[in-house]
Amino acid sequence: MRYMVVERFTHGARPVYERAAERGRLLPAGLEYVDSWVDEDMSRCFQLMETADPALFDAWIAEWSDLAEFEVVPVIGSAEAAERALG
Repeated sequence: MRYMVVERFTHGARPVYERAAERGRLLPAGLEYVDSWVDEDMSRCFQLMETADPALFDAWIAEWSDLAEFEVVPVIGSAEAAERALG
């Protein structure tokens, strides 16, 4: 399953990027990073991630919760959405 993670930086982007440079993404095994985008004012990051076990987000978020707030949203692709909508 894919998830869009909206990460709101609580102390700006710099501390997040510093930790990532020092320690990596800190993902538990089974939680896969796909890609990410940052808004132009660098206050939010949108990360596409995949996992069969959404409980793995808890461990990952714990590593970053002092620097950001998180919203984890299950997402489907456009083709699947069209199929569900049109039946």
